[in-house]
Amino acid sequence: MDHYNFGAAVEAYAKNNSDQIAVFMHTPSGDSSVTYAELTTEAAKLHTSLINQGLQAGDRILVLLTRGILSYEIYLGLNRMGAVTLPASELLRAGDIKYRVRHAGVKAVIVASNIADEVETALTEFPDVKRFVVGDDRDGFVNLLDLMKEVDDSSLLPPADTDANDIAYISYTSGTTGGPKGVVHVHGWPRAHLANAATYWFDVKEKEWAWATAGPGWAKWVWSPFVSIIGKGGTAFVFTGRFEPEVFLDILSTYPIGLFCSTPTEYRLMAKSAKIESWQPKCLRSAVSAGEPLNREVIDVIFKQSNVMVRDGYGQTENSLLVSTQVGMEVKKGSMGKPSPNHNVVVIDEDGKPLPVGSVGDISVHRTAPTLFREYLYDEERTAKAFRGDYYVTGDLGRFDEDGYLWFEGRADDIIISAGYTIGPFEVEDALIRHPAVAECAAVASPDPERGSIVKAFVVLKANVEESPDLVVELQNHVKNTTAPYKYPREIEFVKDLPKTTSGKIRRIELRAQERSRKLSQ
Repeated sequence: MDHYNFGAAVEAYAKNNSDQIAVFMHTPSGDSSVTYAELTTEAAKLHTSLINQGLQAGDRILVLLTRGILSYEIYLGLNRMGAVTLPASELLRAGDIKYRVRHAGVKAVIVASNIADEVETALTEFPDVKRFVVGDDRDGFVNLLDLMKEVDDSSLLPPADTDANDIAYISYTSGTTGGPKGVVHVHGWPRAHLANAATYWFDVKEKEWAWATAGPGWAKWVWSPFVSIIGKGGTAFVFTGRFEPEVFLDILSTYPIGLFCSTPTEYRLMAKSAKIESWQPKCLRSAVSAGEPLNREVIDVIFKQSNVMVRDGYGQTENSLLVSTQVGMEVKKGSMGKPSPNHNVVVIDEDGKPLPVGSVGDISVHRTAPTLFREYLYDEERTAKAFRGDYYVTGDLGRFDEDGYLWFEGRADDIIISAGYTIGPFEVEDALIRHPAVAECAAVASPDPERGSIVKAFVVLKANVEESPDLVVELQNHVKNTTAPYKYPREIEFVKDLPKTTSGKIRRIELRAQERSRKLSQ
């Protein structure tokens, strides 16, 4: 049997590096930090506390937290315990939370006190789900931090002896139809990720400060801020404030951050800031970008000011880093780079056969890839459809050039990627159709210079409902209040009807093409 536990691995590192800073947090009101000894002790206290509350290894625990040191302690404690962690964004609404709790059979929820309202609403139908709050006391919730304080160091439980093939994470990701898919990863996944993306792309060195801007609740947070940094013995830098390009540039000029991982949207806005002309990072040596292709012009601006070339990376919730411009590799601006070691990434045709150089097809990876997900939870049909022969099909189109670099050519399906967020059109449409004024709707990606794409909705109104700017705002707010706010349509166009196939299915592909043509002509 192959055993691996990420919490135990970090604890082993901490024994010889106890005083090293594991997480450094910068807030608008001040700075704080924890050492590796403190981090792993708090993780062990969380593990012990939850066991004392009747939970056990293998239980599924939904986690909704904001950026901060506590996110590291709690995620690490859940790994140590052998629990199944369900990362969830703080932006989720009650309906989103309810879906995850019911679908995954969640046994407990851990939530920050300032975002507990939606959880409280969602759990009215689930009285047996244990609920823990982090922060201020709240009626109906057990204060997790108080429980951890009650645990004596002498009573700490040892890390769970987890099988590398046991489930460790269930991350939900948007689909083009139906509800979000529960992507299953196992305890061995962090080990495979550390040997892949964290080594050849992110390149964290021991004791080096690294800042990855993804927030808890996303698979990308598990990838980079969490596993890649503390799994490599680095110091994870955390900023709890909102993104402002000038603030980000100031932080990189002030703190000894050697590695920076951010979204293309954040890079674009930083490159447009007036402050970029005088920007001098303190000790930046490496910068990477993931989520969507990064513009060549932005790469040039960042390089001019920092002498650091932003290296692109490509992966999904279902895997890890599949393709990247790796350390020491020549940067081809606009290309995503080359396949990760031990990942057989190919471009295939409709029959699942690899295509020659220069041909556009489906970006796919062989099912033997060490970071590939195990399955979509309780959905054999969706899992089977994700594969074509021996290849997992990403849903993206691309082509290889003669040097083995992969070039992104667009989405093969209807998924919308906006500012790094993956958004399923069904979720937007499902929210819109609940409004009494909407008869029919379709959501598609519309090209945007800063976000890559934005959500645009085409809406057919019910009879006797008049379109107006006020109704646009009302519909946008309705979506924000129905589902996670980042999914709302930034543009709404009222139409008389929607293009459809002979069987009545909406032709989103036609609407997307219309949007691309319109934006190009502007």
